[in-house]
Amino acid sequence: PVAKDTTATPTNTEFKLGRQRNYNLNYSVDYVVTQLDNNFINTGYQKFSGGGSPIYLNAGMNALFKIGLSDLFEDYRIVGAMRFSGDLSSNEFFLSYENRINNIDRQLILHRQALINVSNDAASLTKIHTYEAKYVWKFPISEVLGLRGTVGYRNDRTIYLSTDDNNLRRPDTYENWGNLKVEYVFDNTIARGLNLYNGIRAKLFGEYYRQIDKKETDFFVIGFDARGYKKIHRDFIWANRLAGSTSFGNKKLIYYMGGVDNWFTPRFDNTTNIATDQNYAYQTLATSMRGFYQNVRNGNSFVVFNSELRFPIFKYLYKRPIRSDFIQNFQIVGFYDLGTAWTGSSPYSSDNSLNYKVIGTNNPIVQSVISNV
Repeated sequence: PVAKDTTATPTNTEFKLGRQRNYNLNYSVDYVVTQLDNNFINTGYQKFSGGGSPIYLNAGMNALFKIGLSDLFEDYRIVGAMRFSGDLSSNEFFLSYENRINNIDRQLILHRQALINVSNDAASLTKIHTYEAKYVWKFPISEVLGLRGTVGYRNDRTIYLSTDDNNLRRPDTYENWGNLKVEYVFDNTIARGLNLYNGIRAKLFGEYYRQIDKKETDFFVIGFDARGYKKIHRDFIWANRLAGSTSFGNKKLIYYMGGVDNWFTPRFDNTTNIATDQNYAYQTLATSMRGFYQNVRNGNSFVVFNSELRFPIFKYLYKRPIRSDFIQNFQIVGFYDLGTAWTGSSPYSSDNSLNYKVIGTNNPIVQSVISNV
């Protein structure tokens, strides 16, 4: 007799689905960052520091702690961050919750920042607390196109520090602002390394700000930022950027041209004229303009062109994997910057603050000089 093979797999086995179980939302840590840093967590507009002796308040060296959480399918993401300044007074806190379960991504952002400033009218120290809440919608049009809409609320609280009797008696002041923002984004870049891309990315945006508790305090901001990255050979990249923006309305936003992002030792040029009739509400930097101090030019409009050759020397020369991130990402960068900021219709108009200077005031006579450059 012939023995039967009992180990053979039956040919008529019916396929059965596995047991379905409910997915329970469970978060895990994506990353934890602890480092010394010289940036703000959430870069936004600062309250205008005054027309007499303005200055842009840079972050300085501080301790940064940041943690990111997400669920298994990455439908939900939570990011929390804290920035502790050296004086433990100008601290910053940030919290973001993002829901990406549907086609339209939704994000809630809460932000709190404190800055020490010199008040121009009181010639004394003030502390500005800024509280922000934003709700963001992200609408994908295609793989490379998208729309973003933002609704926000901002509260600026100015505290007059008790440096003298006058400040001791001054009450805190509050400003409440509502804002809307729309962005049209194109991005088909492919990452080839740290700050190394192939492709084009561009953004058009428009913003509207309105002080809730006062009349005739609104202003608009429109602008663009286009960047192109071209591969010269392997990871040797030629990067170009053209950006510009302008603000208008009852109040305005002032741009300080000069310097570079993440500047370790920022310098501010107080000798450049600032228009006193523009009714500025907020201030921000217009970078990059390397080789110049911040505020080498200023105004409610700016345009800048940057061109860079980014050469990751070790990554380019070595044909084998590099274990050290520092060596792999080390780059030699050659750059060329061209730009300006202005008030009025153009940088060459007589109403540009750079071309108009008050040299003396003897009521009722005001002496001024208008020059074209």
